[in-house]
Amino acid sequence: MPLALLALAIGAFGIGTTEFVIMGVLPEVAGDFGVSIPTAGWLVSGYALGVVLGAPVLTVLGTRFSRKKMLMFLMGLFVVGNALSALAPAFGVMLIGRVISSLAHGAFFGIGSVVAANLVAPEKKASAISLMFTGLTVANIVGVPLGTYIGQAAGWRVTFTAVAALGIVGLLGVAKLVPETGRPESDDIRSEFAAFRNVQVWIAMAMTILGFGGVFAAITYITPMMTEVAGYSAGAVTWLLVLFGVGMFLGNLVGGRFADRALMPMLFTALGALSLALLLFTATAHNKVLAAITLTLIGALGFATVPPLQKWVLDQASAAPTLASAANIGAFNLGNALAAWLGGVVISAGFGYTSPNWIGALLAAAALLLSFLAAFLDRRTRSTAGRVVAASAPADNSPAAARH
Repeated sequence: MPLALLALAIGAFGIGTTEFVIMGVLPEVAGDFGVSIPTAGWLVSGYALGVVLGAPVLTVLGTRFSRKKMLMFLMGLFVVGNALSALAPAFGVMLIGRVISSLAHGAFFGIGSVVAANLVAPEKKASAISLMFTGLTVANIVGVPLGTYIGQAAGWRVTFTAVAALGIVGLLGVAKLVPETGRPESDDIRSEFAAFRNVQVWIAMAMTILGFGGVFAAITYITPMMTEVAGYSAGAVTWLLVLFGVGMFLGNLVGGRFADRALMPMLFTALGALSLALLLFTATAHNKVLAAITLTLIGALGFATVPPLQKWVLDQASAAPTLASAANIGAFNLGNALAAWLGGVVISAGFGYTSPNWIGALLAAAALLLSFLAAFLDRRTRSTAGRVVAASAPADNSPAAARH
C-alpha cells in the first residue's frame, strides 16, 4: 500500500479525534462558558449538521481543483476550526469553530476515499479505503481517551490546540505524500450530480444511514446503559469505549479485506450479525463481562460495513464518484443523528436504557433488506447488459459456421 494512505489516515485520525473528544470534555466546556450541558450539546449536534451540509457543498465547489489541492484546503480548514475552538472567548465563537471543523469532515473522507481507491489496483480498493478509515478507528482507541485526559488535567483548550497541531501534520503529509493527479475526470458539476440518477447510489446511502445508525442507537446511550444496567462505575465507561474502538479498528480492517474478495456477501454477513448482536445486547447488558464483549462485537460489525458501503457507492457512481462518496459520509452522520433521536424517544417513553438496542437491531435489519434489494438490482442490470451484448454481436455466416 502506498505511503499516501498514511497521510490520509493521519488526517482521518485528527478528524475522528475532534468529532468525539468533545463528548469527553463537555462538562468542562459548559462550566467555562457558563452554559448548561444541553446547550453545550449544540457543539455535538452542530458538528453533525456541518458534516451533512458541508460534504456535498464543498465537494461540488472542489470540482474546480485537483483532489490533492482540495484535501490540503480541507485540512487547512480543519486546523483553522480547531484553533478557533481552542481560542474562543465565548460559546458562540466556539460553536462557529466546531462548524468550520465539521465542514472539512465529510468532504475529506469523501474525496479521500476516491483518492485512496485510485492509488491501488482495482482488487485492493476496499482495503485502501479501510486503511484510510483506520485513522478514524484509532482515534477512538487513542485520540479520544488521551484528548479527554488532557482536557480534564490541563484544560479543554489544550486538547483542541493539540488537535489543531494534528491537522498541521496531516496537511504536511498530504502535501508531501499524496500524488498530484490533476483535476477530477468529471470536473463538470452536472456530471457529479448525474451520479444520483442511479437508484443504487440512493439505496447505498440508505443502507449507510440505517446500518451505522443501528450502531449509534446503542452507543449514544452507552453510559447510562453500562452504569445503570450493567453495574459499571462511571470511570469504567472510558475503557469500555476503548474496547468499542478496538472493535471498530478490527472490523474496519476485516471489512476492507473481505469486501475486495466478495463485497455483497461481506455486507450481508456484517449487517446480519450486527442485527443479532444489537438484539442480544438487550440481554447481555445485564452482565458486565458479556456487556463488554458484546460492545466490542458491535463496534467490529458496525465498522465492518464501512469499507464495503463506501466502495459500493464508488462502484455505482464510477463516472463521477466524488460527490456521491462525500454524500455517503454525510449519510453516516445523518444516520447517527436519526438513531440517537429514536433511542431517546424509546427511553423517554419508559422502555428502559436497553431499549435503544431494539431500535438499533431494527435499523440494521432494514439495512440488510436493502442490501438484498441492491444485490438483486445489480444482478438484473448485469443480466440485461449481457443479453444486449449477445444480441448485438455479429452473426458468423461463414461456410464453416454453417457446417456446424
